[in-house]
This record gives sequence, C-alpha cells and structure tokens, in this order.
Amino acid sequence: MQLAPAARPSHTRAARPLLGAALSAVLALTATACDTAGGRTPGRAAGTTPPTAQSPAALPSAALPPVLTRGQARAALITAADLGEAWEPTRGAATWRDEVLKATAERTGPGDCRRLLDILYTEDLFGGGATTAPRATAALDDPDGGAQLHYRITSYRAADLDRTLAWLGTLPDTCGRFEAGTDGTGRDSRDVRVTALTPPEAGDARRGLRVTVGGTRPGGVLTVDLVAVRVGDDALSLTNGTLGEPADGATLTAVEVGTRRLTEVRRQGRAQV
Repeated sequence: MQLAPAARPSHTRAARPLLGAALSAVLALTATACDTAGGRTPGRAAGTTPPTAQSPAALPSAALPPVLTRGQARAALITAADLGEAWEPTRGAATWRDEVLKATAERTGPGDCRRLLDILYTEDLFGGGATTAPRATAALDDPDGGAQLHYRITSYRAADLDRTLAWLGTLPDTCGRFEAGTDGTGRDSRDVRVTALTPPEAGDARRGLRVTVGGTRPGGVLTVDLVAVRVGDDALSLTNGTLGEPADGATLTAVEVGTRRLTEVRRQGRAQV
C-alpha cells in the first residue's frame, strides 16, 4: 500500500495558506515602510493632506475678486426718487466743498484726522488707486436744505474693505475733537468734531461717522455724515453734507435702499454666470 503519495498533496495544500499569509504580511510591512519613507502616513491615500482649521479671516484672499460690470454697478445706485421730492440730480459741487472741506484738508493736521478730512473732500474712502476706483457714482442735491449727497459703489477684497471700516471705527476716539485749517496764527482755526453714527443693520459690515466743522462762517457749522456698507466684495459709501440741519432721513434711506439694491444686483449677476 502506498499511502505516502496520497498524504503529500494534503500537506502541500495546508502549507499554501500559511505561505500566502506570510507573503501578505511581508507586502503589508513593505508598503507601510514605503509610505513612511515617502512622507505619507499609513492609512491615508497618496496625494491627500489633513484639513487645517483656519478662520475665514486667516485664509489668503485672491488678488482681486470678481467685480460688478459697469452696468450692474450703475443699476445698484440710488436715485433722487429714492430720497423724496426735495431731491434732484446735482447741479454741481456744493460751495462748501471747496470753501470748507478743501481748505481744511489742505492744511496740516493730525495724521488720521487729516486723512479723514481728505476723504470727505475727495470721496476716496477705499483708496485712490485703479483697483479701488468706484464702479459707479451718483450725486444728488436738496436745493431747499442746501444738502448734497455723494454715493459710490466700489469693488475690492472683502478683507481690505473691512480694514477700512475698522479704521473708521477708531476715529471717534483718535479724532474726537481737533483743530484744523489753522494758518499758524490761530485766526483761521476750525473746530472739528467726530462722533460715531450708527447706520441701520444692513449688509455684511458697516460703519458711520458724523463730522462737524465749525468756524465756516459766523454761526455756521458744516455737518457731514460718512457711511459705508460692505456686501460681499462690494461696498457702498456715501457722504451727506449740509451747512444747515442734517437730513438724517436721507442718509438712512440711502443706506437701506442702496444695500438692498446692491444685494439684488449681486444675486442677479451670480445667476447669470
């Protein structure tokens, strides 16, 4: 009887699973060593990196955001009809812009305060470069009250727009009251006061100031409201100034209506892309 040959195949079949298991273990160890040597952690697919928790403010912004077209920006402007019957398209720069704002801004004053006066005159709140040039502007007059409202739509990086808004928020403390427009003799001194103005809850971020300039004429005080609201990577800004009693309603209406209009234009623009 030849039992040995019959028993050999059984022994071979039992050895093969053990050999296969050993080879699998060796291959697994080899793959692990290769992953570790290549800088990858076992258990993570090649080419992936762990997510890093960062706040939105810490994330790098693009060089420039997609901006509104000129037509879209113009569609987001307010009009005289939005402010009421007393208002109409401007007939030209108000006399107090050169008589008071320009003369005051051209004189030496405290750094941030001087910059504020420059902004009130030039309207360049977010900078005077090509990248921050306004996309659309509007100027409206209230002939009876002597008020003039200038309105702008600007597109830029949200983080940069917010930095300007944050700077505005510091001015009631740093420039609460100062003298400007002095010629060195004290005879042309103008008392300037800066207070916070609370705009309506609109847009993603907002700031407001009220600036009064005394000494413009006997008993005369220039009052200028400066408000800016950011909506995404776009912002509206306005100045509303008068030598008489400020028209608070016009400032508030311009902010509320303007923010709604800008938000809608942005929504329509995204839908068309």
